[in-house]
This record gives sequence, structure tokens and C-alpha cells, in this order.
Amino acid sequence: MNQTLQETFGNIDIYLFDQLLKGRYNDCKKVIDIGCGGGRNIVYFLQNGYEVYGIDRDASAVEEVKSLSLRLAPGNPVANFKVANVEDIPFADQSFHLAICSAVLHFANNEAHFDKMLRSIWRILKPGGFLFARLASDIGIENLVQPLGNGRYLLPDGSERFLVNEQFLLNYTHQLNGILSDPIKTTNVSNIRCMTTWCLIKQ
Repeated sequence: MNQTLQETFGNIDIYLFDQLLKGRYNDCKKVIDIGCGGGRNIVYFLQNGYEVYGIDRDASAVEEVKSLSLRLAPGNPVANFKVANVEDIPFADQSFHLAICSAVLHFANNEAHFDKMLRSIWRILKPGGFLFARLASDIGIENLVQPLGNGRYLLPDGSERFLVNEQFLLNYTHQLNGILSDPIKTTNVSNIRCMTTWCLIKQ
């Protein structure tokens, strides 16, 4: 029986789905989900022969993603999933072809914390590897957010986030000697929050 889209891809981030449809990650056989939660973004990878890893600081989420991995890809070792913080990823340098980091970096406490998290992710990517990141930004709602200091803002939806803008991301792209694999794209949700997709290749 043919799988439904839901069974094939799970509740995947639509912008990660977009990258898959473009074939960007076809050759990325070793994948890590940074802040994996229960595994919503790795269903497709588990079912299609990728070597899948993940970290999350929430131990219950890691147990949930281990169960998902066992069910969808029994040959994928559950030891690949670990409780860890983004700034201290417990894997070797240049280990992965693709790092997924969706809705995580905007929890940075300040710019130094953001920098530490981002460079931790960059460290484990192989040359030629991809970073897929989705994070909150002020792009399009610059006049609607309230600064709280240290790069953090109060959003119209009542949440507090570390916010980036396009120039901030372009500066980091240059600092990391990365290449944009797709234009920076931002989704504005009814002027209460904005989420930006940032896709890089490591040179």
C-alpha cells in the first residue's frame, strides 16, 4: 500500500519539505536534528535510509524520538539520540552532511549564547554540508517588537525571543565563510511573529 504524505513526511516543517522537494539533501546521508523534540522533522529521513541523529535538552523528548526511530528505522541506533544542549553538541567535528535546527536558535539568552550555539552546529558539519535553520526574526515587524536587552524582544504574541534580521544573518554567513543555498525567506504570521528560514552550505 502506498504511504500517505502524512505517513511519509510526518508533521515536517513546510520549509524543510520545500528543500527536500528541491532535492537539496538527496546526498546528505548523515543527518542531525538539533533540538529534535519528538522527531517531527526526521520522519522522512528515518524511512529513507539516512543515518539519523538528534539532540534535545528535554530527556522525555529524546525518549520519544528514540521510540520513533525504533518504529520507523529499527537499524538506526537509538544511541544516536542524546540529551544535550546546542552549545555543547556531543559529536565529533565534521560529522554530518545536514544539520536541521528548527525553532531553536531564537531561545538564545543573548548574542554570545547565539554565537556559541551556531558555531557548535557549524563545527559538526562536513565541508559541503548543509545547515537548515528556522528562527524568529523582526523582519517585517520591526516597529511591533519591544527590546528587552541582550538581543531579546517581546513579540506581539506575548512571547520573548532572541530576534535576528537579514543583515545579522548575512553577517554570520560571511563570518562562517558559508554560502546561502536558498534566499533568506520570512513568514509573517498576522504581524504577531515572524519566522525566517536560513539555509547555508559550509565551504
